[in-house]
Amino acid sequence: MKKEWTTKRIGEIATIKPPKSEARELVPADALVSFLPMEDLGIATKYPEPKRTKRLSDVVGSYTYFAEGDVLLAKITPCFENGKLGIAKGLKNGVGFGSSEFIVIRPDCTVNKEWLFYFLSRDDFRNEGSQRMGGAVGQQRIPKEFVESYDIPVPPLPEQQRIVGILDEAFGGLAIAQANAAQNLQNARDLFESHLNAVFTQRGDGWVEKRLGDVAAGDCSLSYGIVQPGDEVEDGLPVVRPTDLTHTKIGLDGLKRIDPKLAESYQRTTLQGGELLLCVRGSTGVVSMAAPELKGANVTRGIVPIRLNSMLLSQDFGFYLLRAEPVQSQIRDKTYGAALMQINIGDLRKIALDFPPLNEQQAIASKLDALSAETQRLTRIYEQKLAALAELKKSLLHQAFSGEL
Repeated sequence: MKKEWTTKRIGEIATIKPPKSEARELVPADALVSFLPMEDLGIATKYPEPKRTKRLSDVVGSYTYFAEGDVLLAKITPCFENGKLGIAKGLKNGVGFGSSEFIVIRPDCTVNKEWLFYFLSRDDFRNEGSQRMGGAVGQQRIPKEFVESYDIPVPPLPEQQRIVGILDEAFGGLAIAQANAAQNLQNARDLFESHLNAVFTQRGDGWVEKRLGDVAAGDCSLSYGIVQPGDEVEDGLPVVRPTDLTHTKIGLDGLKRIDPKLAESYQRTTLQGGELLLCVRGSTGVVSMAAPELKGANVTRGIVPIRLNSMLLSQDFGFYLLRAEPVQSQIRDKTYGAALMQINIGDLRKIALDFPPLNEQQAIASKLDALSAETQRLTRIYEQKLAALAELKKSLLHQAFSGEL
């Protein structure tokens, strides 16, 4: 840090939680003021747009007060960790109210509000804050004292303004690059999904319709897996859980291992390798394939292993068939529940499948394999670009607040 810079606590250079009495002095009780709920506070969006208004009398009692130029910081998990943060601007009558989960920070004349905004947007601040959270699980918050006592570098005001200008310009370019990369990533995925769905919504000659229960292999009962897998056991039996279905093919890496005795009553879901693994609890409809190395492993309650009758359907073709919209829409229609979404086995067995003869299945699966591989290649490129842009942003913030810009 440069020698002409000083370090102060945020509580020394800012007012935390300005009093609501200000609002009562600024506008009458029946006046309209801006209202900003948590969902309208963006993630490191400098100026959130206040889209709503309410009468002062309706919000002054229960909500958090702020004024033009105040910095708003979400204090509750996961909003804090996600970076929900902004500067109040364009408020109706200069007054705003919002979520009770905001911490309002009003910098004094020695600190530029945008300097404070960028400082609070750093990963380091969020990481340290997340370690100081307290409260019940799911309702944890950073304490006001954490923010008040947090050290902030304070260069001369012209220096703050100069650095803010550099960050504004750099982050403007980064935002465009990130948006383009994210759009290209989405376009690549959409192209594959569009082609996949086109294949299975345009039935050709020789296609037939059968229920899933009628095309399962004779030794596949379409059953739920282990209901209570218990604790982790070193060198135990590998089990696949719904949360493991993150890739096309699932291997042993990262799988939970349990006491093999817990699987003795679930021989019907013992894996042979090569099964389609369909999620039937939580994110219903997600499909992956079991790698050959999973032979002898098992699955938990949220997964149904599927082996298809090889005289009717190939496993490779079946993988794409289950992922396509005609099947996925049926799964959505049969999914029920509020806190936990699921589909029962009886409804699963009745899912209608349209498919062509085996020789045509092989040709379709090969084309989809090639398109999927290209999509994954593009996905890796755009994900790497997004990661590089995020790292560049982090580096710029580090340079800004260490006096290197």
